[in-house]
Amino acid sequence: MERRKTVSVIGNAACASDGCTAEEKLKWEMAFNLGKTLVDNGYRVLTGGGLGVMRAAMMGAHASDRYREGDTIAIVPSYDHNMVNDCADIVIPTGLDFYRDIIVANSEVVIAVGGGSGTLNEMSAAWKLGRMIICFKNIEGWSSRLAGAPMDNHIRYTGFKDQVFGAESPEEAISLIEEYLPKYDCCFDRIPLESPKLIKKSKSTWIGPNPYPYKKIKRLK
Repeated sequence: MERRKTVSVIGNAACASDGCTAEEKLKWEMAFNLGKTLVDNGYRVLTGGGLGVMRAAMMGAHASDRYREGDTIAIVPSYDHNMVNDCADIVIPTGLDFYRDIIVANSEVVIAVGGGSGTLNEMSAAWKLGRMIICFKNIEGWSSRLAGAPMDNHIRYTGFKDQVFGAESPEEAISLIEEYLPKYDCCFDRIPLESPKLIKKSKSTWIGPNPYPYKKIKRLK
């Protein structure tokens, strides 16, 4: 059975479905619909486990008719399993604070809904990791500022226009994923000093316990 792909949803933590500005409510609604649409199309949803866009995307995932337990994953900045929103199925407490952003950025696809400096940090990490990035260009924040252009001048991929893709709806984001994700066939190799070094992804054939257990070490007398 093919593993379901994971999509990270990032963006503003300070938005809600009510009691806020129209712009903040729009971010929440977009994130909710995005989470639902992702699960509708067979993807898992990963976030930083907080409020705002993160919780909205996970709530949307739970609202999908195709939702299964385990479809929402939270990469928590603290060591506390309880410091997470109520829609996270799988909670991974890292104790890394904002350094956990690179883990959030390491999904097959990263989608930004608005966002401030934390979102920008995650997008920069995703770019370095060679990941596909989609930004909602109709949502105020870093997503609208960076949509439609590469994040720097480094050539990560050839044969197509590698960039931060812009979308205006969850359905458009899904169409972009279906068209371009197969082209993102490399993964991060090591911390680059200049430009990222990407290597071709290889399909895992692992099906169980390690077939090559550690050899016994001959102790010195």
